[in-house]
Amino acid sequence: MTDADSLHAAIHEDVSLQAYDSRWPDRFVAERDRLLALFPLVFVDIEHIGSTAVPGMVAKPIVDLLAGVESMAMARSLAEPLRDAAYTTSAEFNATLTDRQWFMRWADGRRTHHLHIVVHGGPVWTRHLQFRDALRASPVLAARYAALKAELAVRHPTDREAYTSAKTAFVSSLSDPT
Repeated sequence: MTDADSLHAAIHEDVSLQAYDSRWPDRFVAERDRLLALFPLVFVDIEHIGSTAVPGMVAKPIVDLLAGVESMAMARSLAEPLRDAAYTTSAEFNATLTDRQWFMRWADGRRTHHLHIVVHGGPVWTRHLQFRDALRASPVLAARYAALKAELAVRHPTDREAYTSAKTAFVSSLSDPT
């Protein structure tokens, strides 16, 4: 498989959930440390978010990192340096985002990491951490979310956008400060 073929496969891979993998936290730490070493003094903090950050949660085996920076201008300035650091993105997609920038690492035709760069301490930062922490704190909420994800993975096995959109109401209900 060529790099181009592998990237194409990663971009178009199906929604496939796996049982919790105890190696996910270590994969987060390794990538966080790599980013902090590559970009000293750029990130205020980097947190592990998403389902791989919730012990016991089924998940797509993609480690999500939430990287906080001082401004969106700083986030946008990282596009080219992150490409040099083995990330890819869609410039067109990122141009539509006002509150974050999104990047993906991949290998062997599979996504391995998603990097979400946001303003540290801002609303997007806070919502992601509130959601993660709510799931970590409540096995009942985590079980409800896992059941929803399983249902949606069956309903949208080849449509990642539909899968993600269908989770929005649940995610918002746990991370909305009101």
